[in-house]
Amino acid sequence: MSTGRILSDLSSRTTIVVGASSGLGRGIATAFAEAGAPVVAVARTAAPLAELATATATIQPEVADAGDATVAADLLDRYEPEVVILVAGAGPHMRPLHQQTWETFSVNWHTDVRIAFHWLREALLTPLRPGSRVVVVSSGAAINRNGSPLSGGYAGAKATQRFITGYARDESRRAGLDITVTAVMPTMTPYGDVGRRGVRAYAARGGQTEEEYLKELGDLLTPEIAGSALVDLVRADPATTAPEYLLTAAGLQNLP
Repeated sequence: MSTGRILSDLSSRTTIVVGASSGLGRGIATAFAEAGAPVVAVARTAAPLAELATATATIQPEVADAGDATVAADLLDRYEPEVVILVAGAGPHMRPLHQQTWETFSVNWHTDVRIAFHWLREALLTPLRPGSRVVVVSSGAAINRNGSPLSGGYAGAKATQRFITGYARDESRRAGLDITVTAVMPTMTPYGDVGRRGVRAYAARGGQTEEEYLKELGDLLTPEIAGSALVDLVRADPATTAPEYLLTAAGLQNLP
């Protein structure tokens, strides 16, 4: 059982959000800032980060490639966060298997998995201070029995993110580091580049309009819902926190 502190007051809990420039990552960064946390927003594109920082005084922008092996160590050393949330990833090439090349098929392995690997590794090596939280935002595709047949290696990469999150959780426990490591798997949503690509591709494959496809999905996960759910997750007692969750429009759901 973890002895980490319950982070009900986030005002002194520096939070790094990797992939904060758009979509769910932007919603998560905004929610933590509104909850009082000092937020370090990391992304490769300067303009949306600057806009985000201008809108919220407690957000510090960091323009960096989170997949670079040196970036995680540098930012963890400089900011000494107690919360790290990994949302960043590449937009998959939306085509069926036979229309992929190995380069397009493997893009999420070389980006999403690489980011999770570097940041989880550094969180353990640094290590983050006892009571810290690391949340890896994977994808609902990781637990979909059919994967994601129009997005190349995306589902497999997201499943690997889920697996290595579990590996990091076990290593934290074995070493007595008291770092709570959680995987979160959002359902498909059009509120982000990856989701928009998916909606467009799967609607076309099914002979539907995007509106028809979205209607079939039902209530949609928004950046605001994602942000609120992760703030609640980080504030929760780690002793009651599940290792992984599905994230839907209704918030965090326990996996069956």
